Amino acid sequence: MPAPHLLSQAEKASLSNSLPQWEVQENKLHRDIQFANFVEAFGFMSQVALLAETRGHHPNWSNVYNRVSIDLTTHDLGGLSSLDVELATAIDDLLSA
Repeated sequence: MPAPHLLSQAEKASLSNSLPQWEVQENKLHRDIQFANFVEAFGFMSQVALLAETRGHHPNWSNVYNRVSIDLTTHDLGGLSSLDVELATAIDDLLSA
């Protein structure tokens, strides 16, 4: 596995193609997701927690009833990194399964 790196301007510009459900906001990848109810939202968060823990890379997120808001950034590197793209992709894969 290659070492994590900060995204270049070109990589950031291409995120809308590779991660269309995500937005870059204040140097973070952001996504809002709505579920049918609280149980589905919390179940999703539990699944993401397992993905995040295996990567040692954890989201900033919040949950209000059936909504989950996720922000991804790599504090250790000071901005958006390949780790954020990897976790966002894994989250999208989880949602499409």
